[in-house]
Amino acid sequence: MLATHVEKLGDLALIDCKGRLVKSDSVFELRDVVMAQKDARIIALDLYDVEAMGGGGLGMLAFLQQWATDHDIQLKLFTPSQPVMEELQRTRETLGLEIANLNEMMSILSRSRRATATPHRQSYVF
Repeated sequence: MLATHVEKLGDLALIDCKGRLVKSDSVFELRDVVMAQKDARIIALDLYDVEAMGGGGLGMLAFLQQWATDHDIQLKLFTPSQPVMEELQRTRETLGLEIANLNEMMSILSRSRRATATPHRQSYVF
């Protein structure tokens, strides 16, 4: 099962993911949540609470990276858990995925918070 929480701050959509990205239903639900953020200029996926990620999850991240590029959106992965990081280390360069460091995310958050005074929140559990 995967749970997501979306917080919109200006042109940033921060998607907090919790659970597992191993079965097709959770992978496709992630796709739907990310693709619903088509008005964002930056989408940051917080993967700190993702316990496991399989090949389908990696493939979906690659798909979402291409979708984001096609829509002039920056897709950033943030704070991947150890199991996710292990999977990403094997394929990140091949898939073109970008992991934002803490300084980069703080800068993005700072700019986004100045752009909007009231964040918009959505939560999903699948």
